[in-house]
This record gives sequence, C-alpha cells and structure tokens, in this order.
Amino acid sequence: MDKVMHFEIPADDPQRAQKFYSSAFGWKANSMPNMGYTIFHTGPTDKQGMVQEKGFINGGMLKRQDCIQSPIITIVVDNMKEAIERVKKAKGHIIRDAEKVGEAGIAAYFKDTEGNVMGLWEPLMRPGQQ
Repeated sequence: MDKVMHFEIPADDPQRAQKFYSSAFGWKANSMPNMGYTIFHTGPTDKQGMVQEKGFINGGMLKRQDCIQSPIITIVVDNMKEAIERVKKAKGHIIRDAEKVGEAGIAAYFKDTEGNVMGLWEPLMRPGQQ
C-alpha cells in the first residue's frame, strides 16, 4: 500500500507564506533557494529532517505554477514507472512527468478522475542509507 508522506502548498509570495505558517502553526521553514522550494517541518525531526514521532508529516512550499494551484498531497511509491502506469490504468492523467530532484528522489504530478492534482515521490535514498 502506498502511503501519504508529504504535502505541498503553492504560494504567490513564498516569503510571506513562510512567515504565515511559521507564525500561525510554529512550523520550521527550511528554504532551499537554489531549488525554489521550502521544506516545512511540522514536528520534531532528526538531523536528516525525517519525522521522529508518528502522527505527522512534513511538507513543502513552492511558487504557484500553472499545474499547481492548490495544496497537493504526495504519495510515496517504490517504483515511479509502475506508479505512473497504475495512475494511467485507473484513468488518471500525468500532468508533470517524473523528474529527478537532486539526489533525494523522483517526483511527478498527476490529476485524478475528479480533477485533483496529487504528487508521486520515489525516494532514491532509503531509510538507513547514507
């Protein structure tokens, strides 16, 4: 079973949005300017930024884009190619093809049968790997 592991929030003004979520909810923002992305830590994390207790997930924020207009739930998968084929077979549509994100993983976006945009994530580093 593939699990929800991440959320993304699009923003017109990422700095303003970072301040909002940090102020309103105490989330720690870790900006990655070279990637145009911010990681939100919504609870205690280890040195690698991984969650330390059950019951919460971390998230991210990116500049609002044509295909990313509202918050997105991201699902972790073991094999991106297989997950994309399962989405297509279930009548979903890939709206952003799989692309490598640094050394961390592979990301893609799809639209489900109801028009919701969701994310797929295949980690390249597995827990316990360095």
